[in-house]
Amino acid sequence: MTTSPVLYAITPEGVATLTLNNPERRNALSSPTLVELERLLAQIADDPSARVVVFRSEGPVFSSGHDLNELVNADAEDYTAVFQACMRVMEAIRLLPKPVIAQVQGLATAAGCQLVATCDIAVAADTAAFATPGVQIGLFCTTPGVAVARSVMPKKAMEMLLTGRPISAQEALDFGLVSRIAPAEELEGRVMELAKQIASASAHTLALGKAAFYQQIEMDRPSAYQFASKVMVDNLQTDDAKEGISAFLEKRSPVWTT
Repeated sequence: MTTSPVLYAITPEGVATLTLNNPERRNALSSPTLVELERLLAQIADDPSARVVVFRSEGPVFSSGHDLNELVNADAEDYTAVFQACMRVMEAIRLLPKPVIAQVQGLATAAGCQLVATCDIAVAADTAAFATPGVQIGLFCTTPGVAVARSVMPKKAMEMLLTGRPISAQEALDFGLVSRIAPAEELEGRVMELAKQIASASAHTLALGKAAFYQQIEMDRPSAYQFASKVMVDNLQTDDAKEGISAFLEKRSPVWTT
């Protein structure tokens, strides 16, 4: 019986969990794994019961990145297919109309580090570590660098890319790669608590806010303010905003339409 490289589950609160399930291969982002992730992310996007997504993995390694067996003795077309598949998954995470949290219990390297950097929030165990070590085998982590450079201050990102040296969970927190760290034995509980808190908000508001955040962050400041102001005007006219403000003023819990 073949085991799926990705396990899917969802809680009654709407927390959807994607678990990388190939610890023997260090949860490598192989082509079959990327195909399954792309399929599941599309499924989640269309599922109103899924409100927040958590990426996690089995075993001591979060993800070692691409399967290097797919990056030898092939041609440019095959290599391109691998990186295009990875790009589609990363963009699916960014464009998903639901918040995505990385739950990082161990080492995340190369495209595994890219996955962490791509998620909206990342919570790491205090024993986790992160690296972009491709330079050490003659293959610069250029595509992981796209996501890492958008999370980590540029000089630290370049240090990671140029040396391949792993950084600790504390360094990752200090330089913006992760949102918070937790004791390893408390990681899952802390992530679930955070996910449930986010899931309690209006789904429409979360989707609108996530999309607007990634759009405005690429703009110059005056353009970003103009864009963000228009989004807030539109947001104020939604049923959930009207309900939320009324509930706050009336000192009661809101009842969302989404």
